[in-house]
Order: sequence, then C-alpha cells, then structure tokens
Amino acid sequence: MSTNADKGLMDQPTYISPIDVEPLHRYRQGGYHPVTLGECLKAGRYKVLHKLGWGGYSTVWAARDQKTETYVAVKISVAELEHERETRELQTMRELASYHPSPAHVVQLLDDFDLTGPNGFHKCLVYELLGPNIPDVIDTHFSGGRLPGRLAKIIAKQSLAGLNDLHQRNIGHGDIHTRNSAFTMPCLDKVTEDVFFEILGKPEIGRVQRRDGKDLELGVPEFIVKPTSYRTRSWNSTQSIKILDFGESFLCTAVPHTLHTPLPVRAPEVIFQDEIDHHVDLWSMGCMLFELFTGQPPFDNFLITPPILIGQMQEMASDDLPKRWQNIWDTMDKGEDVTAGSSEPNLQEWLEEVYFDGRRTPDLTRRI
Repeated sequence: MSTNADKGLMDQPTYISPIDVEPLHRYRQGGYHPVTLGECLKAGRYKVLHKLGWGGYSTVWAARDQKTETYVAVKISVAELEHERETRELQTMRELASYHPSPAHVVQLLDDFDLTGPNGFHKCLVYELLGPNIPDVIDTHFSGGRLPGRLAKIIAKQSLAGLNDLHQRNIGHGDIHTRNSAFTMPCLDKVTEDVFFEILGKPEIGRVQRRDGKDLELGVPEFIVKPTSYRTRSWNSTQSIKILDFGESFLCTAVPHTLHTPLPVRAPEVIFQDEIDHHVDLWSMGCMLFELFTGQPPFDNFLITPPILIGQMQEMASDDLPKRWQNIWDTMDKGEDVTAGSSEPNLQEWLEEVYFDGRRTPDLTRRI
C-alpha cells in the first residue's frame, strides 16, 4: 500500500536546478531544444549569447548574426509535430515581410530555418532584437504602477498604428496585451560582445541534475540559463513600441477555430466560440488601452473564469448580449451567482474612478 510520503516523492520533479526557468521535464522528445551558450546555429551563422525568455511553445535567445554583424532574437519552437501555432506564425510573418516598407510598429522577421536536435525537429524564427515590454518598464521605472499620461498616449498611438497595419492586411494578431508590446533597443549593431553583455548582464547558469543522481537523459541540457535582466537597464522614454509574439496570429485565409488570448483580455466572440476574424483584436486592444492609462485591467485577473468575466462584461457594458449568445450564457455552469447587477459601475464610471478619483493626481484631463 502506498503512503502519502511515497506519493509526495512521486510528485517531485525528476530534474532540479538552482535556476528558476522553464519546466525541465519539457526537455524531451517533442519538447524544447537544449541550447548551449556560445553554440552556433544555421551552419555557424547565429552565435547564441544569452537567453531572452521562454514560453509554453518555445525558448528565445539573444544571438549575434555573424554574417551581418548584428544582434538578433532567435525563437526555437518545441518539436511537437504539426504544431499549428508555429505554422501560423511563420505564414503571418512571411506575409508581413512581403510588404515594403515594413510596418513601423510591428516586430520584423529577419530569417527562419530548421534545426534537428536530440528532441526532434524544430522551427526557428529570427527576429529583430527588442527591449523590455510595457509591464517590465512600469515595474522598473514607475513606482506608482502607472505610466505618465503623456507616455501612455504615445504608446497607445503607436500600438494602434501597429494594429492598424496588421488589420489593413486582414491579419489578426490574436494575443494583444501589454506583455506583447515591447520597446525598441538602442542600435547595437557594431558593439562588441563585451559591451553587449554590459547591457544584457552576464548569463546566470545553473547545473541540471536528476534528483536520483542518475545521468541526464539524452535531450536534457547539462546547464540551464536564466533569462536576462536587461529589461531593467536598457530603456528610455524616446524608444518606440512594437507589437511582437505572433504565435496566435492568423491570415484571413486560415482563421483558427479558437484563440488562447489571456482570459481577462479575451474577446467575447472567442469565449462564446463564435466565428472570429481579425476584429477580435479590437476588444483586446481596448482592454490594453484601459490598462495603459489606469495601471490596472478593466476586468479581474485573479481567479477569473469565463462566466465571471462575462458577468463583469455585462456589468460594464451599456447593451445586452447578442441573442445568438444568450442561450449559451443561460446554460453556462456559473458555479456561483455572476449575473450582472445594476449596482456596479459601467466602463466609463470605472475608468474615471480608477484614474481621476484615485490617490494619484491625474496628468490627463477629462476632455479629449
């Protein structure tokens, strides 16, 4: 008979490291590609220098393009076969690359290539190197948790311009939120690697070990790299914004059945599994604009569920749900009473409450 202690040991991860990074068990067949700092990808062209970040479907690395003597970001996707996200992303970015001039406020794809490793076949996308995203800048430079009004207006204008460039080409981003808008970097093209490390910081590396002391399995990296903290040092307010992370993007000829936009900024069309097109980005952008100016999203982030979110949408909106969604709403398992109530503020009242009536003195007026 197994004991609770036995179960606790079974639940513990196989691999451990002193560095807090991506889940190490994802370094397996179909998963992440093990990357070593200093290695060169695509027949020696891209020299890996640092880690920029990771997500559920990829790791992202800062590299030096030995051919052009520039610094780039290399996104290495997991090796799961027929992974729709990466196919859509590459289609979208190739479509954007065919337009000249390139959209000023959308990240540029510079190259793509395939990589075969111990965990399988990986698609790699090479992007221009960008700096910190909006939340990182706020956390580092604005103790009040909110952007100055003038800077918020600049970011809003540039973000809308970037989204307009996408929508003019009938391209949907599918994942608009503040973490997917990043500032450009100062020109680093000709700086030495030593100077580059002064900006990004020296890589912090931790050894990966099996908890049972056995040898690592093939495909698990011996060392793991902590993402750079350059976000704290490489920003000033004159840098412009670009929209990035096109993993949920789509062309009008290949619209997905659903999207995985973070729930608090997810359009109701997606929640109700209605037909979607690139216009779903407008809802997410509206939520992002609210957050840019107030420092908080219009809907709850904590323990949010689709029924609770729909209830909050109805509380803030001035019109009823479309009839085609009403039956779905009536039959949703709400778990608790989330029916819209008249006592809650509408969107305009909520905006004024959190911006104009808060403790901070507002630096924008109520007049447009």
